[in-house]
Amino acid sequence: TDRHCRYFHRLLSRQTLLYTEMVTAPALVQGGAVQLLRFDPSEQPLALQLGGSDPDQLAKATAMGAAAGYGEINLNVGCPSDRVQSGSFGAVLMKQPSLVAECVSAMLGAADQAEITVKCRIGVDDQVPAEVLPRFLTAVQTAGVRRVTIHARMAWLQGLSPKENRDIPPLDYDLVLAMKSAFPDMHMSINGGISTLAHAQSFLEAGLDGVMIGRAAYHNPADILQHADTDIFGGGHVAEPVDVARAMIPYVDAHVAEGGRVHSVTRHMLGLFAGKPGARGWRRHLSQEAVREGATSAVIEQALDVLHSAQARAAE
Repeated sequence: TDRHCRYFHRLLSRQTLLYTEMVTAPALVQGGAVQLLRFDPSEQPLALQLGGSDPDQLAKATAMGAAAGYGEINLNVGCPSDRVQSGSFGAVLMKQPSLVAECVSAMLGAADQAEITVKCRIGVDDQVPAEVLPRFLTAVQTAGVRRVTIHARMAWLQGLSPKENRDIPPLDYDLVLAMKSAFPDMHMSINGGISTLAHAQSFLEAGLDGVMIGRAAYHNPADILQHADTDIFGGGHVAEPVDVARAMIPYVDAHVAEGGRVHSVTRHMLGLFAGKPGARGWRRHLSQEAVREGATSAVIEQALDVLHSAQARAAE
């Protein structure tokens, strides 16, 4: 979810909270990668997701994020990648709740008006989730965190790839629901394996405060985001995918004028018509043409022509 992806997603839903990719605190504080904080004001409401395990670095990165205008700054304690493990942050921090508490306390001290939140797993490796998760939540709540998102899977740091860690460990939604009962004053969202708005709504009706949807929203953005404002938030508009595609044209033009490539934007739009007639032609045209030297935003209108031709054939 880089800034191009978020701009695109915001055209489909005005009210859904969007998150950045995980940005490491060292990249901001030591590497000076301030371009990673860039966003268009239209992307709000927007949360900055940080990775790190050094309280001082995280405090400095938080101050940078708050100054950049982020309303929420989230500490990722859920990512299971090898790179994250080697840096001693991400899901491996589930083993060190006291360090996480120290980190979020430092972040809170540097946050200005931004809210500090945490995203975590239910446990890692040989931990017993029903035992470790309450201790973890108690630690971050005591440190001052009032809002958490729980990915309802263990992370197996040895033996599974990051991709496998998103699918193989079994989901335990009941444990997350139990945590909401045990921590009623915490704003608690659930994540993991949720692929429809109806499924999301069922968790809200069961008492949870929010639902985070990742891969389904990326690969099938219209299915998840197009009706989110009306079905989940109870108001707003329903954006038509064709209108959204055309609304991206001036954005692509501006990006190209800055020296960017069309593909950097359109790669996030491939799933816009997923499951609809002509979706394959739409994907193929954007994938092949947007990467060509000298490509312009015209590839979007051309891809729409391919889509409409396929739909006309399907209707015959």
